[in-house]
Amino acid sequence: MHTDLVAALDIGGTKIAGALVDGDGRIQVRAQRATPAREDGDTVMGAVEAVLAELTGSPLWGRATAVGIGSAGPVDASAGTVSPVNVPGWRDYPLVRRVGEAAGGLPVELIGDGVAIAAAEHWHGAARGHDNALCMVVSTGVGGGLVLGGRLHSGPTGNAGHIGHISVDLDGDPCPCGARGCVERIASGPNIARRALEAGWLPGPDGDASAAAVASAARLGDPVAVASFERAAQALAAGIAATATLVEIDIAVVGGGVGKAGDVLFAPLRKALTDYATLSFVQRLAVVPAQMGTDAGLVGAAAAALTRTAGARTARV
Repeated sequence: MHTDLVAALDIGGTKIAGALVDGDGRIQVRAQRATPAREDGDTVMGAVEAVLAELTGSPLWGRATAVGIGSAGPVDASAGTVSPVNVPGWRDYPLVRRVGEAAGGLPVELIGDGVAIAAAEHWHGAARGHDNALCMVVSTGVGGGLVLGGRLHSGPTGNAGHIGHISVDLDGDPCPCGARGCVERIASGPNIARRALEAGWLPGPDGDASAAAVASAARLGDPVAVASFERAAQALAAGIAATATLVEIDIAVVGGGVGKAGDVLFAPLRKALTDYATLSFVQRLAVVPAQMGTDAGLVGAAAAALTRTAGARTARV
């Protein structure tokens, strides 16, 4: 059995997770920090370095042969930089160089977080066995990645499939990316909660005003909470249908914190999809929940690193 390990980082607007992962996608060591997303770039990097310090301090670190990073985007894999919309302190931030330094000079592979999730879901999850798939993360932001012709399609800069910044409402609210009416501006967790609060939804006694709390209210039939999820579902359906029409995917996998809402999200999403995926070659498009859970970003980042590891068994993504 191949025993070499790779290090993986999953960097988002809420948390920075790290792991040592084996060639079969099994996590052997974990570390995590909250993302100081509103702080300056070096403070954010300090949290990344703290996660890496836990990994490098493991007795297993000596077996690590590369580092894979799945980061909120946009990323520029060719330049080794990141400019996450939800981490304003990082603009053209030299993440690959900084991680390489902190990891003792190991080779580093950078992909967008949505691409990482696509890699994981195609390797071990809901898209396994599908040659053409869109895999999405709907959480603090909305990202995605594509599998086309049975292979991960990350694009020249590592951003292919970034469905969160497809505009589905031409006169919609401004998005932090600079456009208007993006899928992310409508369907991300914070925007689901924002819209519900603006429409009069009231949190419970515990004061929880998160999208998860809105989902709980929707399950109990709160009409404002239901409407906020239906609007998110409509935006997702429009973006998925546009992607399917462009590249002929046959499955869309939806994960992330919002994806855990279950039927509160998937029932209106599948219904709305019938209004947008109307051409004959996309009418049988399946929309399913992700299977890899919170480990998807780490496993997908590890898959990217495994493809860089000389002499290692290439991850079949």
